[in-house]
Amino acid sequence: MVIGIRREDKNEWEARVPLTPQDIAELRNPNLQFVVQPSPIRIFKEEEYRAAGASIEEDLSCCDIILGVKEIPPQLLLPDKTYLFFSHTIKGQKYNMPMLQRLLQLRDTLIDYERIVDEQGRRLVFFGRFAGIAGMIDTFWALGQRWAAEGHSSLFDQVKRALHYHSLTEVKEDFLRLSDQIQKKGLTAVEVPCVVGFTGYGHVSTGAQEIFNLLPHQEISPAELAQFIKQGKFSNKLLYKVVFREADLVRPKKDSDSFDLQDYYHHPDKYISRFEEYLPYLSVLINAIYWDARYPRLVTKKYLKQAYAVGLLKNLKIIGDISCDIEGSIECTVEASTPGNPVYVYNPLTEKITYGVQGSGPVILAVDNLPCELPRDASAMFSRVLKNFIPPLAAANYQGDFDAFNIVPELKRATIVYRGKLTPDYQYLASYLSDFSDKT
Repeated sequence: MVIGIRREDKNEWEARVPLTPQDIAELRNPNLQFVVQPSPIRIFKEEEYRAAGASIEEDLSCCDIILGVKEIPPQLLLPDKTYLFFSHTIKGQKYNMPMLQRLLQLRDTLIDYERIVDEQGRRLVFFGRFAGIAGMIDTFWALGQRWAAEGHSSLFDQVKRALHYHSLTEVKEDFLRLSDQIQKKGLTAVEVPCVVGFTGYGHVSTGAQEIFNLLPHQEISPAELAQFIKQGKFSNKLLYKVVFREADLVRPKKDSDSFDLQDYYHHPDKYISRFEEYLPYLSVLINAIYWDARYPRLVTKKYLKQAYAVGLLKNLKIIGDISCDIEGSIECTVEASTPGNPVYVYNPLTEKITYGVQGSGPVILAVDNLPCELPRDASAMFSRVLKNFIPPLAAANYQGDFDAFNIVPELKRATIVYRGKLTPDYQYLASYLSDFSDKT
């Protein structure tokens, strides 16, 4: 069995890998060989892969299984291969339907990392923690830049963008120094109170909070937030943290109904957002929740236009939309940004954006591949988990029909396409493919 590691080509910052040289060295045996495509930007060098026993070759046609991180351009897909990568297709994402159609035409098998879950539906192979970490770093960087653009010097001026740190260790050392300065010097009057809200409590949110928690802070519940702000008893040596769970984000449409989490998951149409009531009290919003079109939006363009027209959101400086669903839960996330140009200002009155931190409206951070900004640490963590699935992946028989596909349940559940056909759990994607089936 030969496994290939493809070159990432989403953008010039995508330096992550699915398997590190160290883990390939552990996995390699006479029956399992690895081929790595050369790449000038990959965080691990070709020499490291050669030393681990992998071959470096441009052509991956000899490989039975090909691993990547991000989506693969349709024209680069090879026939009769098994692919593993983040396909971003399970919501019927229009921009990736040509790629999915091509996988079907080429009789390929697609196993999506995002769908490798346990029996409770919890993801097992993910970069979410590092999306949160990088998103929080970049959000604090943007906060310092925004205050500077408004003419205020801030301790956050010293925060770098995540891609300018060499490691997570360096990040934490830098933030601990910032923490010490906040405790000694305090924040300026303009910055107080600095209230940071987090939506969600999964891997992305906890990753963001991992960085936030390095700074001196006090946690406030959503129910306490309005009264806390009205009392005005703030410390200039603390930041304030609010974590919003589902019951804080939405309420039943019927006043006679009460919130029920499982009911919300199964019948989101019965609920409406209540989140906008908190926005006037936040300085920063970190959005870290899963969202699809069935669920209410948390921040709408309509609300922003009304609120900015009357000066209601003068405190809200930054929205770190780590989830980055375009016009999704944060409707003013109108396009994805890049690590090299990560933020724009959304003007609620004109509904236009201007890249940078200057302008009227909140600064939006909307980088859709944030973990690539800390590629070595993110790849090492991802690889440590993925390597456990490589032996069963290599041992599986791919010749029968899907019912007979003898692979571990976690990988079988994650199989979107099997030998050129959508698997039963993903038949719904056929409706999204109809627009492309006669064009490719």
